[in-house]
Amino acid sequence: MQHIHTDPILLNPGPVNVSERVRRAMCAPDMCHREPEFSDLHEDVRRKLLNVYGLSPDEFSAVLISGSGTAAVESAVCGAVGRDERLLVMSNGVYGERMAEMARIHGIEYEAITSEWGALLDAAALDERLAAGGVAALALVHHETTTGVLNDVAALAQIASRHGVRTIVDAVSSFAGEFLDFTHLGFVTGTSNKCIHGIPGISFVILNRSALSSVAEYTPRSLYLDLRNYAEAADAGVPAFTPAIPALYVLNEALDELLEEGLAARIELYRKRSSLIRDAAQRSGYSLFCDPIRMGSSLTSIMLPPGLSYEALHDRLKADGFVIYAGQGGLRVRLFRIANMGSIAWGDLERLGALLEDVIHMRDDGQG
Repeated sequence: MQHIHTDPILLNPGPVNVSERVRRAMCAPDMCHREPEFSDLHEDVRRKLLNVYGLSPDEFSAVLISGSGTAAVESAVCGAVGRDERLLVMSNGVYGERMAEMARIHGIEYEAITSEWGALLDAAALDERLAAGGVAALALVHHETTTGVLNDVAALAQIASRHGVRTIVDAVSSFAGEFLDFTHLGFVTGTSNKCIHGIPGISFVILNRSALSSVAEYTPRSLYLDLRNYAEAADAGVPAFTPAIPALYVLNEALDELLEEGLAARIELYRKRSSLIRDAAQRSGYSLFCDPIRMGSSLTSIMLPPGLSYEALHDRLKADGFVIYAGQGGLRVRLFRIANMGSIAWGDLERLGALLEDVIHMRDDGQG
């Protein structure tokens, strides 16, 4: 019998299903962003974001930006590279390519080191390029959800630091879902509506204060996305622009939920969920896009078997309450993606595994 859901189970990499506790925060009272109660809420969220990874407010600052994760990434790319400085972008997927496109649009001098989609970023190539000089900042993606690959940010940032290069990290799909070593990181971007389990509307940059101050001849390249303006306004206790207040209420509650659970527990939960999905898919006859040892714990890329289109698979799973995600770019016709972020019951993931098997058997029987 087909299982009917009033609320779909979102297995796309954001937005995610939220808990009832977090959902209720959307019904908080209306608030003016120029009043002291907003300042209190704003400071609570900034403090809690730093607490996720145990960061000191003397060394780091959490800067909130109303917009999707891309807004935070673009703000960091614009704000971490000085007027005459050069940016190096490392890319192995759509989101690394997007950082390079941001640099191009804003007139930032840049170059790129690209790796095959599904491969890890090349540490040796980075070391060789930085040794030649002329690069002020490095931009890269931690969890590249194009394929699910988790890049070794700590090792790459250490290389950059050794060459005196500041590092910008797109951690939009990994913040609160993977361990992050901030020792050599200058700018780390994230969003409310992925591994933190909030709703869309608020993104953020966790910046190392000394990294921001080291930017040579800081020149704003955007009015709305001026990172230094946001950082100074945040420290002054006032928002730079009108914020997404309902999303901020939700983020505050989601952070409470996360901190009570603990980062290590959240990461372990994701590991168990992704293992269940990967094991069930492989038992049913699907192949993973790349070795799980290279994948993060919040998303799995799975090859579409011959004779089964993404559309047929998507529609069959959606009829039973599950929303999956297509591949991107040239991978659209080759794979699909299943994320395991958000408030998801274990039993629903087990049911998903059975459905994947049913669908592949329907194809084998000529019913797909």
